[in-house]
Amino acid sequence: MGTYDREIHMRRVLSYSPKTWGLGLAGIALLLMLSAALIKGYVPPGHVGVLTEFGKVTGRVLSEGTRPVWPWLANHRMSVRTEELQEKASVPSNEGLIVTLDVSLLSRLKPGEAASVFRTIGLNYTNVVVVPTLRSAIRTVTAAHSANALYTGAREEVAQKIAQDLTRELSKRGVEVESILLRDIQLPALLKQAIEAKQQAEQDALRMNFVLQKERQEAERKRIEARGISDFQRIVAQGISQQLLTWKGIEATEKLASSSNAKVVVIGSGRGGLPIILGSP
Repeated sequence: MGTYDREIHMRRVLSYSPKTWGLGLAGIALLLMLSAALIKGYVPPGHVGVLTEFGKVTGRVLSEGTRPVWPWLANHRMSVRTEELQEKASVPSNEGLIVTLDVSLLSRLKPGEAASVFRTIGLNYTNVVVVPTLRSAIRTVTAAHSANALYTGAREEVAQKIAQDLTRELSKRGVEVESILLRDIQLPALLKQAIEAKQQAEQDALRMNFVLQKERQEAERKRIEARGISDFQRIVAQGISQQLLTWKGIEATEKLASSSNAKVVVIGSGRGGLPIILGSP
């Protein structure tokens, strides 16, 4: 660019009025403020935004999405997704034995209660309220059951009771309890071995009862079968007489005599005067 061109460019720049410069700067400032307002009003998926004005909770809760927020407002984002809280607690049973429970709590913040939770508890409501309440419920419910019941048939009952206690306490705090999962229950080694040995003995006894019942049924079946055979033989023996045997012999002799096979028939030489069939000559 030559000297002449530079002079022309400077004259054009100096020719802009202060009003034009002011409008340009105001436009830039407005764009920056709008961008900042949109960024401040952004709420990610699965969250809500609690608005405060100079440190005071306004009670207004933003849903997920983007909208402009005034510069003097602050947006505090809180998750309303289902969260898993894992807790491993060693607590006494009603006999005083120490039982270790691995528990998972599935819960979520109620969107409509977000402003109240932020005002009364804060963003760290999980550690302030949920964790202590879960530990207390586990200890209370476990103390009402024996170690044997916890290890065998009462697991589902324990989980339901813990969920009921948590629902009653946390619902008032703006937290929704979805479910309680008992991942594992650990007993003292000696007690666990004794319970397993007892269960094995009970299984063996049930299996032996089944075998004995099957043998009794088989013996009864054989008795019924033998009685039937005996009755049949008695009835048949009562119906057979010498006259019947003689008559059947005569019928058999007649059939043999009328057959085309070669044979020798001796008349009157058999028992009871029946013919004797000697066979082919």
